[in-house]
Amino acid sequence: MATLVESAKKAAAAQAVHDHLDPSYTWVGIGSGSTVVYVVDAIAALPRNVTSKMTFIPTGDQSKLLIIAAGLRLGSIDLRPLDENGKVRPLDVAFDGADEVDDDLNLIKGGGACLWQEKFVAAAAKKFVCVADYRKISPRLCTKWKTIPIEVHPLTAADVLRELRHLGSSEPEIRQGTPNKAGPVVTDNGMWLIDAPFAPLLIPRDLSEESQGKGTDGSWEVTALAEKLKSLLGVVEVGLFYGMNGIQAQNAGLDRQGQKPVAAYFGMEDGRVRVQSPE
Repeated sequence: MATLVESAKKAAAAQAVHDHLDPSYTWVGIGSGSTVVYVVDAIAALPRNVTSKMTFIPTGDQSKLLIIAAGLRLGSIDLRPLDENGKVRPLDVAFDGADEVDDDLNLIKGGGACLWQEKFVAAAAKKFVCVADYRKISPRLCTKWKTIPIEVHPLTAADVLRELRHLGSSEPEIRQGTPNKAGPVVTDNGMWLIDAPFAPLLIPRDLSEESQGKGTDGSWEVTALAEKLKSLLGVVEVGLFYGMNGIQAQNAGLDRQGQKPVAAYFGMEDGRVRVQSPE
């Protein structure tokens, strides 16, 4: 099974890089997680006269080390140049994984504790491409991956836990670092993570007069819950990637508003790669 999963990840990564890493690109985001290892491998296998023109922006320490080990040029999200209009230059593309992907390309991310930086890099890209294996496909979020990762300031963790219970989360917990670390997991930003279980999240076509997705009947719609969680004092970021993708945001004249992927590449059990795009 392990070999099958790794082969699926590798196939999805190779196809995503082939389809979305144009040789003319110069700024590329690299996410975190086990699937992104294969993304970096696929990029590093390209001719050096292509990759030498590119600067790679990590979402955390793991992806930073992957970029360095592959001999690619390492950059930083806060050191991007200004474009001809005086705006911070967007990334051409960003590749990252996911813990769960629903029918509308909403994502749960943060299982690897690189939550805030992953969202920052995805939103900084003209297009974000999700790369995963068949286990991450789900009709609705919180079906297979039962909890939503929430990055919080340590001083506010107890208050956020109480608020989460009030919103209907059953037994939210501060993520612990055991067995390798005593105490809570500390993110690259010095924050803690709360894993909050919720019932499977609705998407717009699920809504009705009886179920409006605002938590009153125990059910939440993805965007409604994400925005409610973001409003809690002490919450730094939420592991729901929702709303618009980068292309939709650009077409709407909005900067840094795209969180969802423009496509999700899934390596399947039979060796095929399934591509999911917005409807």
